[in-house]
Amino acid sequence: MHTRTLPGHHGASFARALAALRDVRLRSEIRLTEVPAPTRIAPYAAALTADVADPTDPDEDLATGRFVLLHDPASPEAWDGAWRIVTFARARLEPELAGDPMLGAVGWSWLSDSVAERGLTWRAEAGTVTRVVSESFAGIADREASVEMEIRASWTPAGGDLAEHLRAWGDLLCTIAGIPPLPEGVVPLPGQRR
Repeated sequence: MHTRTLPGHHGASFARALAALRDVRLRSEIRLTEVPAPTRIAPYAAALTADVADPTDPDEDLATGRFVLLHDPASPEAWDGAWRIVTFARARLEPELAGDPMLGAVGWSWLSDSVAERGLTWRAEAGTVTRVVSESFAGIADREASVEMEIRASWTPAGGDLAEHLRAWGDLLCTIAGIPPLPEGVVPLPGQRR
């Protein structure tokens, strides 16, 4: 966590938000780790990384990502608020998806659906969806082509608590990793949230 000392209650607000994030329990496939936050973007910042383990092989990661919470009591105009969430998610996809012209739109819809399905709202949302296709040649030509998708996004939370926005991002990570959502009516195991 990174903070600068500012007058008023803003440090306390950020401390409460950080405590809420630290209390979040995601699906068991997601390993969440607090890491050093960026220091020059906002007076208050916290960062988490996540790896999504393959349920059939816990040593194999299917997706990875980063979730950054920023707080600036001055409410920067571009943010349209005092809080900002900046995220990144990456996963390897099936090679046949390399040429799909809708892949970017689908990736963005996975994020927006994750936010909406948790009953959250956002504003000043922005982002990119990138596909990276790797083909091998010469001495390694026998390797199959690989495709990775990266979803980078930022938004200002407009509804719901910040912990729910972290859970929505966790839902996106599972989606991009190819892990299906828990079926309706299934109660998550202890420590898991839908």
